[in-house]
Amino acid sequence: MTQKTVTILGATGSVGTSTIDLISAHPDNFKVRALTAGKNMTRLVEQAKKLHPEFVAIADDTQFADLKSALAGTSIKCGAGEAAIIEAASLNVDIAMASIVGFAGLKPVLTAIRHAKTVAIANKEPLVAAGSLVLSLADEFGTKILPVDSEHSAIFQVLENHNRDSVKKIIITASGGPFRTSTIEQMNNATVEQALAHPNWSMGAKISIDSASMMNKALEMIEAHYLFDMPADKIDVIIHPQSIIHSMVEYVDGSVLAQLGAPDMRTPIAYALAYPHRIPTSGQTLDWEKLSTLTFEKPDLQKFRAIQLAYDCMKAGAAHQIAFNAANEIAVAKFLNGAIPFGDILKIVERGLSFAPNAQPQSLGDILAMDCEIRQRLS
Repeated sequence: MTQKTVTILGATGSVGTSTIDLISAHPDNFKVRALTAGKNMTRLVEQAKKLHPEFVAIADDTQFADLKSALAGTSIKCGAGEAAIIEAASLNVDIAMASIVGFAGLKPVLTAIRHAKTVAIANKEPLVAAGSLVLSLADEFGTKILPVDSEHSAIFQVLENHNRDSVKKIIITASGGPFRTSTIEQMNNATVEQALAHPNWSMGAKISIDSASMMNKALEMIEAHYLFDMPADKIDVIIHPQSIIHSMVEYVDGSVLAQLGAPDMRTPIAYALAYPHRIPTSGQTLDWEKLSTLTFEKPDLQKFRAIQLAYDCMKAGAAHQIAFNAANEIAVAKFLNGAIPFGDILKIVERGLSFAPNAQPQSLGDILAMDCEIRQRLS
């Protein structure tokens, strides 16, 4: 495997730090050219001093002076603000790891597609809000899109492209999150601490709350719709509490192909970084002697309404998907700030969907305008 150059967009988050763990373990295989962060300057500086990239950028431009001071005496160029994030995404690299949380990751992803041979997408929102645009741009520039979400990585690994016409359905697995066995009333009145306490995965705050409401699974359904060119009626969700089977593809002959692994994001990240090769990781591996039970259950669509809303959005089109994502980001932020109870997250999402325009977006400008309007109406 020849050495690959890498940009990490969102280096200080959960996916970014796991990516850096893997790169640090394989210094001969990867060379980091750029790192970006949102607000966590301390961690960004630590990463920069460890990896010695050419360029680092922080979205919070009020921290520019401190960032520059912290890296004084190095040859590392510093930047701050949205323009600096875009500059980082503009560097020509073999692979760009796109892990900026939320809609904020859309512009960097679109920029990276123009300059990277491969874009590994770990954030769901760009594909949910702008799937057609992302994929058409990748096709135009000959850029490979690789999924990093464990569920989409699993599907990518077991989907036989030469047998696409024989796919009966793709089955996205879900742990059920912290409220799988809770009543609707208990879930609706949950505290922030309870919602953040995922039973299997260690993730950032926004993704953890999405997992608790199963909004993350709803977003993954829409993402899979674009990534694998699958209609809504061929996408299914099943709860699998052990998080060992990460997703499956069922074929018309009755065969079901599944990818298994421990619930550790370093596995799908390593697959994307090294593709088409594989590299060792320091992550968890399955202990088959202790793996005695794999169970499955249908999700309760009354409790986890986000799943049905995802089906509705896929059928309604891109404008509803933009509203779906924007409303959820607004609602999750309000919940984390203590402004609303957990049960109001989906109420706000449903209200946001009622504002979705009938016209479908035709350009990035349309997407940005629709997203902005939904956020303003819900603020």
